[in-house]
Amino acid sequence: MAAVPFLCRDCMATGAAETPPSRCRLCGSPRILAHPELFTLSIAHVDCDAFYASIEKRDDPSLVDRPLIIGGGTRGVVSTCCYIARQSGVRSAMPMFTAKKLCPEAVIIRPNMAKYVGVSRQVRALMDALTPLVEPLSIDEAFLDLSGTEALHKAPPAVVLARFAKQVETELGITISVGLSHNKFLAKIASDLDKPRGIAVIGKAETVDFLAPRPISLIYGVGKVFSETLRKDGFTTIRQLQNHPLKDLVRRYGDSGARLSRLSRGEDSRPVSIDGEMKSVSSETTFNTDLSDFEALSTELLAQSERLSERLKAKGLVGDTVHLKLKSAGFRLRTRARALMIPTQLANVLYEHGVQLLAREIDGTAFRLIGIGVTGLEPASGSDPTDLLEPAIARKAAAERAMDRVRSRFGTDAVVRGKLYGRQTRPKTAENTERTDEK
Repeated sequence: MAAVPFLCRDCMATGAAETPPSRCRLCGSPRILAHPELFTLSIAHVDCDAFYASIEKRDDPSLVDRPLIIGGGTRGVVSTCCYIARQSGVRSAMPMFTAKKLCPEAVIIRPNMAKYVGVSRQVRALMDALTPLVEPLSIDEAFLDLSGTEALHKAPPAVVLARFAKQVETELGITISVGLSHNKFLAKIASDLDKPRGIAVIGKAETVDFLAPRPISLIYGVGKVFSETLRKDGFTTIRQLQNHPLKDLVRRYGDSGARLSRLSRGEDSRPVSIDGEMKSVSSETTFNTDLSDFEALSTELLAQSERLSERLKAKGLVGDTVHLKLKSAGFRLRTRARALMIPTQLANVLYEHGVQLLAREIDGTAFRLIGIGVTGLEPASGSDPTDLLEPAIARKAAAERAMDRVRSRFGTDAVVRGKLYGRQTRPKTAENTERTDEK
């Protein structure tokens, strides 16, 4: 019987044995990770555990043992929740009223995106120290390729990742889960196998057998509609796809059939790409009372434009296309977009284009949600150049930069736009339920 490599995730001791120890012989920790391919795999998926909730619990120790939901408003949705709340059935994207019924004792906190973005940037900085090949998927997860880094770190990727997990926990006060495999598809699956605070491995030799009994929905891109189509055609497990002829899958489902065949065998040739940065950033709010009046909707749009601008500035990004999102009282979704001549991060520019899109949608329909976002992201350096702006826009841009300087010294409430002043003093009509729509 071949010796199996193992790693202590607390003291980083390594070794190999036919029967790996249940506890570390050096520090006594039971957190032993053992796998035949442990020290040969280099593609990882890192996922922060209940990211927003973990940060709030870190900052307020009284919340540590209590169920916590990050969300807002009676008509909003759950942004995320801690693992205690999940035991009651609460899940991300669940309506808040449902979450409250499932876990009435939960503490509810509105999202603080500026704080979460700041921690995300700290995690990213630690990732960048491990490898130049980091592909963010969202604010709290990323792929890493550590191929060829063993000489630099004087340790195989598995050890480097275990050190990284411990560093994040010690320095930032949150935990992560790591999936390690031979490609992105399997690394992402692995990161969910041992949550929270886990490291899980899927090796090449076990790939087909590991996937075989799993539901088809495990394959990324197979949503509810496609799953139901596959179920009607007799496919419910990945094993059934593995055993089905490729030609027939292609005949039935076209390119998706070929993709299903490849992924059912764990074949994924996508590289970890540093170009895989976030594709969009947005901010939205769900109202406690449906709104149909242009003035009320445009005021809420301005507030969201400011929040979006804050996030873009914090990330050092600009976008070249503005997107407006509206959801009616009957849950019908409208999305509209407008390309910009010059990429921007300025709240005033975002709002001016967004409100023009909004004006076209005012037809008596009552809306329960409004949001604004940008795509076509790029670094902000040299953007919004005042010499290329019309004089009136340039003046507004200069005024906004001045507001930013004041807010950076005295807080975000130090300067309030006139249109939003009344919104702050009158009874609230909406609860902010910002979402992180970074992809």
